[in-house]
Amino acid sequence: MEELGIGEVVRRSGVPASTLRYYEERGLIGSVGRRGLTRVFGKEVFQRLALISVGRAAGFTLDEIARMFAPDGRPQLDRALLTSKADELDATIRRLTVMRDGLRHAAACAAPSHMECPKFQRLLERLA
Repeated sequence: MEELGIGEVVRRSGVPASTLRYYEERGLIGSVGRRGLTRVFGKEVFQRLALISVGRAAGFTLDEIARMFAPDGRPQLDRALLTSKADELDATIRRLTVMRDGLRHAAACAAPSHMECPKFQRLLERLA
């Protein structure tokens, strides 16, 4: 098994050493040992870091992400949790779409004041 020092993992993944140490402390990744005082990782750490990155981008907490790994380190995805998060993302997309459309309208609206624009008023009501 190829062992990579923490510096090499940082260089190849772009994840800061402090974050790697924190993820290890939280049980999200695990070093395979030490070379002197330096942590060493197996190359599978990159897959775990990618899964953590995707989970964070989707809005999962680190605790939720930690539960997505079986004790042996393999992914163990909770399909109900994934569906729930997808539903949350759908709601966020709908809200952001309304906001985007409203901002575009406000930028092009000919009304003397945005507060006089009925469409802008409806946007405020929907987002309140």
